[in-house]
Amino acid sequence: MFSIERTGEEHRKLSYKDVNCVGCGICVDVCPTTSLRLGPIVPIARGLIEMDLISVNSDSCVFCGLCSVACPFDALSLEIDDSKIREMDNYPFWETESKVDDEDCIYCGRCYSVCPRDSIIFERNLPDAVSLIRGEIEIDKQKCIYCGFCADLCPAEAILIENKPTSSVDLLNNSIEVDFSKCVQCGVCKRICPQSAIKQICSTCMLRDEIEVPEITGNTFISEESCVYCSWCSEICPVDAIAITKPFKGKLELVEIQEEEKICKGDSCHACQDVCPCNAVEIVDGKSITNLDFCNLCGACVTACPQNLRVLTRDTMNLTNINSDSWNEILNTILSGK
Repeated sequence: MFSIERTGEEHRKLSYKDVNCVGCGICVDVCPTTSLRLGPIVPIARGLIEMDLISVNSDSCVFCGLCSVACPFDALSLEIDDSKIREMDNYPFWETESKVDDEDCIYCGRCYSVCPRDSIIFERNLPDAVSLIRGEIEIDKQKCIYCGFCADLCPAEAILIENKPTSSVDLLNNSIEVDFSKCVQCGVCKRICPQSAIKQICSTCMLRDEIEVPEITGNTFISEESCVYCSWCSEICPVDAIAITKPFKGKLELVEIQEEEKICKGDSCHACQDVCPCNAVEIVDGKSITNLDFCNLCGACVTACPQNLRVLTRDTMNLTNINSDSWNEILNTILSGK
């Protein structure tokens, strides 16, 4: 993470957030003064080097903001007099989206489990199970020998036995109690008791129409701080409660040239798989395969490929409000093949 500043009639500050950066190099491609440099993304992704994916030459940077605008993931942010240009009406902005419909979400948590960037904040509140259970338990203390079988096997740890006398006087001072706030009326205690000292009746089934339907509440929220619009969450959501709008549409191909021995090395390389922020790359039968359903077309894998076998074509991008002809010309280079 870094930030550089320039003072004068305007105070301009360019900040870089490494947690957002995917190493795609788009900012480097559009920088008009070649002030940005992409680091060795493969060693960084593999944890061999600890450094930022992007570095900046503060002497040559003119604080124009093109990099900030062009980054689909908000890894670079230019502020003018403490206001972010991405929030100003006269600057271009991305019409990307990652949103959960609270009314449709059932809080199953599947999106949370598959997110490759840990961008989903998930909380689920379940009702107390005991409130959904009805029944009775009675222990005949005349028959009970305080063996502890019931307490040891109780799955809810609802039975407490005190059976450690310290003298002959204490031999009769044993106790056994059932904590009904924990008991789930499973009947294990009744079945294991060697003295048939426990009577248990579960009436949950008989009273099921009188027991309230369990209410599940929670919160599912996608943090835009680290979301890369891979769409794993929307693809796996069983109720279609998540909407993802990706920054690009296009295709990504693996082009091999057998004659020149330019072929995918698969398991012996897997650089593309290591740098992919979307977990969209798999090695199948020794070849790199990209699932475009989960790919955001960032191009990090293209940059990482040592054989230059991956070809990225972006047909459209959801960057709008480009009012400058010069900026339009530069930003449209994002759509060129890579």
